[in-house]
Amino acid sequence: MSLVQEFNSYRAKMNEKIFAQNNKALNRFFALDKTTYEAGALDVKTKELLGLVASMVLRCDDCIRYHLGTCHAIGVTKEEVFEVFAVANLVGGSICIPHTRRAVEYWEALKRAIELLGY
Repeated sequence: MSLVQEFNSYRAKMNEKIFAQNNKALNRFFALDKTTYEAGALDVKTKELLGLVASMVLRCDDCIRYHLGTCHAIGVTKEEVFEVFAVANLVGGSICIPHTRRAVEYWEALKRAIELLGY
């Protein structure tokens, strides 16, 4: 199973378990997260890039993968992603370097998944 498939499968499985509990607070939080990234005064692309840079600075690899996947799906370019990486490293400092490495690995895995699996 590819890195992308593994991440998406695990995320879907665990979200299903979370939603099955019908916890009002968690369901509302997930809904807020979803609606926050919809187009508004800022477009979806800008919001995803902001989410990606924040995730890198906060050092959340799962969040980085999620935002990279969405960025890839909406047509963000490699050059745009690397500019986000630069901003994140400037703001977050050298502690972001390992997350940048894993982000590059995942971005490349997204490209391979599309080419090989049509994923």
